Amino acid sequence: MSTRTPARTEPWLLVAVGAFLVLVGLGTLASAPWRYAAGGSVVAVAALQIVGSLSAVVIGAGAAWLGAVEAREKR
Repeated sequence: MSTRTPARTEPWLLVAVGAFLVLVGLGTLASAPWRYAAGGSVVAVAALQIVGSLSAVVIGAGAAWLGAVEAREKR
């Protein structure tokens, strides 16, 4: 018989990680690193970096939301 112990995560940790991811995504968009790409690959690099930074914002917002919901449920 195996007994599993549930992984305990603190809600504030999820909110902090989510906020960090949102800030990283927004910082990437604000600094526009695709300006420094080589000549012919500017469009491909820009598209990948925009999609990556937007996905970081979405994942961070989702993690923060899950942490906030978990904190409300524990009260």
